[in-house]
Amino acid sequence: MQFNRVRDSALKNNTQYSVGIDLGTTHTVVAYAEAEDPHKTIRLFEIPQLIAPGEVDSRPLLPSVRYHPAFGELNADSGFLTAPDGAVLGEAARLLGAKSHGRLVTSAKSWLSHNAVDPAAAILPWGSDESVFKVSPVAASASYLQYVRSAWDQHFPQAPLSRQNVVITVPASFDESARALTLEAAKSAGLVDVRLLEEPQAVCYDWLRRHDGKVAASLAGCRLLLVCDVGGGTTDLTLIRIDHGDGDPKLTRIGVGDHLMLGGDNIDLALARLAETRLTGGDKKLSAGDLSQLLEQCRVAKERLLADAAPEQFAVTLLGGGSKLIGGARSSFLTRDEVRRIALDGFFPLSGIEERPDKKRSGMVEFGLPYAPEPAISKHIAAFLKAHARSSRAALTGTGEGAEFAGPSEVVDGLIVPDALLLNGGLFRSPALVTRALELLGHWRGEPPVQLENLDPELAVAYGAVAYAIARREQKLKIGGGAARAYFLLVDTVNDAGARFTKPGICILPKGSEEGREVTLTARQFALRIGQPVRFHLMSNSTDADYRPGDVVELDDDRFHGLPPLAVAFAGDQRVEVVVQLVATYTEVGTLRLQCVAKADLNQRWDVEFQIRKTAPTIGGGELPNQLPQALEKIQAVFGAKSRDVDPQAVKTLRADLEKILGAPRADWRTPLLRELFNALLEGGKYRRRSEQHERLWFSLVGFCLRPGFGYPLDDWRVEQIWKWYCDGLQFVNEKQNWTEWWTLWRRVAGGLQVEAQQRLFGDVAKFINPATARQAGLAKQLMTRGYEDMVRLAAGLERLPVADKTQLGEWLLKRLEKAGEPEQSWWALGRVGARVLFHGSNHEVIPSDTVSKWLHRLLAVDWKKQSQAGFAAALLARRCDDRVRDIDDHLRALVQDKLKQAKAPVSWQQIVSDYIPLDEQQERQIFGEALPPGLKLLEEH
Repeated sequence: MQFNRVRDSALKNNTQYSVGIDLGTTHTVVAYAEAEDPHKTIRLFEIPQLIAPGEVDSRPLLPSVRYHPAFGELNADSGFLTAPDGAVLGEAARLLGAKSHGRLVTSAKSWLSHNAVDPAAAILPWGSDESVFKVSPVAASASYLQYVRSAWDQHFPQAPLSRQNVVITVPASFDESARALTLEAAKSAGLVDVRLLEEPQAVCYDWLRRHDGKVAASLAGCRLLLVCDVGGGTTDLTLIRIDHGDGDPKLTRIGVGDHLMLGGDNIDLALARLAETRLTGGDKKLSAGDLSQLLEQCRVAKERLLADAAPEQFAVTLLGGGSKLIGGARSSFLTRDEVRRIALDGFFPLSGIEERPDKKRSGMVEFGLPYAPEPAISKHIAAFLKAHARSSRAALTGTGEGAEFAGPSEVVDGLIVPDALLLNGGLFRSPALVTRALELLGHWRGEPPVQLENLDPELAVAYGAVAYAIARREQKLKIGGGAARAYFLLVDTVNDAGARFTKPGICILPKGSEEGREVTLTARQFALRIGQPVRFHLMSNSTDADYRPGDVVELDDDRFHGLPPLAVAFAGDQRVEVVVQLVATYTEVGTLRLQCVAKADLNQRWDVEFQIRKTAPTIGGGELPNQLPQALEKIQAVFGAKSRDVDPQAVKTLRADLEKILGAPRADWRTPLLRELFNALLEGGKYRRRSEQHERLWFSLVGFCLRPGFGYPLDDWRVEQIWKWYCDGLQFVNEKQNWTEWWTLWRRVAGGLQVEAQQRLFGDVAKFINPATARQAGLAKQLMTRGYEDMVRLAAGLERLPVADKTQLGEWLLKRLEKAGEPEQSWWALGRVGARVLFHGSNHEVIPSDTVSKWLHRLLAVDWKKQSQAGFAAALLARRCDDRVRDIDDHLRALVQDKLKQAKAPVSWQQIVSDYIPLDEQQERQIFGEALPPGLKLLEEH
C-alpha cells in the first residue's frame, strides 16, 4: 500500500479521535478511539435520542429512519423534538412510524443505489400522498449523519466531529455512483474529510482487533475466508485469501460480489405479505402507506421470533386512519415456525452448489426498490464462488489453475468452497440463521468451515472502521487487495487479429490496483478542444479475470456493469486543442478518480467527475461509413457559408441525396452516424433561415439525428446547444409544415431536456390544449397553422413535468376526448402522460395510481373495438410494474385485461398488463412515436 504520508501525519497531529460510522440501512452506529490512547481502546458512542414522548435515552443504535409528522401533529407539549426540517429521527421515529400511514422514511441507503430514480430528488417517504413533505435519499442520509454530528459535538465540544479522522462504511458492492452520493451526504452534513471503507473489510478489521496476538492460531489451517454480511438492504460478499508465514498471516481481499439488494428488508416484506393476506382475506392489496406501517411491525416480529427463547407467536396490528384510528384496527398473528420457515427455507435454503439464482422477476420485487429477483441468498453465494473460482484456486494451492489439492475436499463441481466463514449483519443475531449458514458451507464441503466468532453483528462494522483508521494512522494496514474491480473505457478499436469487437473496452485500472498508484493509459491519446465537454463511458468487472492496463476486451452486459458517465470540460480559449492521456487512480478515500493529463505538461490536469444520474441506454457498436465525408460535404453545401448560391433543388433533395451517398435509408442510420451528421447540422444552424425549405429541413434533420435526446456521449451538450435557439423561434411563422417540424424536433429530443426546458415548452402549448382557452378567437386562428396534434404529442412526451402539470394535461385530454372530432393521437397522448413506466423520466415522476385509476374507469366506458387507441392508452395506464405505489389495484387491472381480450387487442398489449415485461422494439417505437436509432436500446431499470 502507498500512503500520502504528509496528509496522514497531519491528521495524526491535528485530530483527537478516530471515528467509525456505520451508516446502515436499518441502523446507524458510531464507534471511536482516542488518538493518543496507548491501549487503542475502541468505545461505542451511545447516541441520545427520544424513545418516547419526553423521554430521552442514549443508545448504541440510531434507527436510520425519519418520521414526517402532519401539520400540527406534534406541538410543543407533545414531548417530541424535531429536526430543523420538522422530521423526527431515531427510535421515536420508529415508534411513530409503526402507527402511521406513509410518513416513515426507511431504507434511504438502498435508494442511493437505485438507478431508476433521481437520488437527489425529494421522493421519500415512497408512496406517501401529497400532504406529506418529502426528502431525497441523499438528504435523508445526510440527516442521520448531521444528527450524529450534533450529538457528538454536544458530548465532545472541544473536539468537533468535522475535525476528526472519520471513516464511513459502505457495502463493498456499492458502485462509484453510490459511493459518490455517500460522500455527498457526508459533505452536506459537514463531514468533508472522510474515508470510505467496505463493510466486509470493516468486519474483518474488528475480528483482527479482537484477536490481536492470536490471529495465527485462530486461522491455523484456514486459507480462504468468506465474509457474508447480510444487512437490512443488501447482501455483501467478500473473499479474503489467507497466506501463512512467519508471524501473523497476510490477508488479501481477492473478490467482492456485485450489488445485491437482498437482506432483512426482504424478509420483512415476505412476512408483511403473509400478514396482508390474513388482514384482508387475500382478496385485495393494502395501500402503500398501510404496507409501510405493516412492514415496520413485521420487522419487530422477525427480530422477536428469530431470537433465542422466542415466543410462539407475535401480533401485528394495522391501525385505521383518521377517526377510525382505533376502531379501524385489524390484527393478525405471525408464528415462530412461520417466520423461521420463511427466513431459513426461503432465504437460506440448503440448495446445491450447482444451483444458480433465477434471474426472472419474482413477487419480491415491489414497493419501489429493485430487490434481487432471486431471494435465496444461498444461490447467490454459489454464483459468487463461481465468479471467483480462479482466484480461490490460487488461494488454496498457492500455485494457480490446475494444481493438485493436498487438503480436504474444498473443490465441489469445480468451485472452491471457503474453509473459514465470518458472518455479520443484524440477521445473524439469530442463532438459527448462523447455524444454517454453517450448514450450507458444510453441506457443500463435506465438513463445516471454521467460524470466526462475531459476538456483535450489528456493531462490528463501526468497531472495525475505527480499527481500520488506527491501522491507517500507524501505517499497519492488515488487509490488502486494492481496488475491488477492474475498470474499462468503452472505445472503438480492433483486436490484435484485426477483428472488430461488438462492444470493445480497454482496461484503464486493473483489479487489485494499490491505493494512490496512478495508472496511465499510454496506449490512448485524446485531442480535446478547450471549452468543449467530453464524455467517457466506463464499465467495471469484479470477477477474477486477469486484466492488465491497455488490454482490449469484449464488454458483455452479463460480466461487466455500466457506470454513470464521466464528463470533463476544459476552461479557456476554444481555439486551442490539448493532447491528453487518461490517468486512473484508486484513491485513499476509496473511490475511482480519473484525470485528463496534458501530454506536454504532466502537471496540467483536469478532474473527470461522475455524473450522478439515471443509468444510460446501451449503445451497440458500429463504425462510421467510409462515405461520411461526402455526406458531411452535402450538408455543408446546403447549410454552409456558401449555401446561398446553392441550387434550391439541392435543399429539397438533401434527404434523398444523403440516403444515396450513405447507401442506406434514414431508418437504418446508426447512432454514431446520426450524431456526426447532427454535428454538421449544428454548425450550419445559423443558415437555417435562408428559406422556408432550409428551416423546415433543418428542424426535421436535427431532431431525427438527435433522437431521443440522450443515450450517446455528449448528448446532453448537444441538446443544450440547440435549446439555446428555442427563444429564436421560427422565421417562417405562417408555414404550417414548418410548425409541424418545429414541434416534432422538440418531441424527438424531449428526453434530453432539463425540467425547466420542459416546463417552458409546456407553458407555450398548454393554452392551445386547455379546452377552456383554446376556443378563444386569437388562439383558434393560430391553431390553423401551428398544428394541434403535434403540440399534443409534444406535451405528452414531457415526462419530467411536475406531476400536477401532467395530471392537468391528462384531464384536458379526457375532456376533449368526450367530444367527436378529437384526433386519435389524443388517446396515445393520454396513455403516455399516465404511463406506469416512463420512457425517459424517473419512477417518482409517475402520476399517482389513484388518479390513473379514475381515468381508467372512464376509458372502460369506451368501445375499444371501434377505438383501438383507447385500448392502447388503457394498457399503458394499467401496465404492471410490481411497485405497489405505481401499480393500479388487481381488480381494476383484471377489468382492463378482460376488455383488451374482448376487443382482440394485440397480445403484447395484454401481456404488459398481466406481467411485468420490458417493452419490445415495436412497443418502444409505438410509445416513443417512431423508431429509435438502430443500435440504441433503452434500459428499463426497476
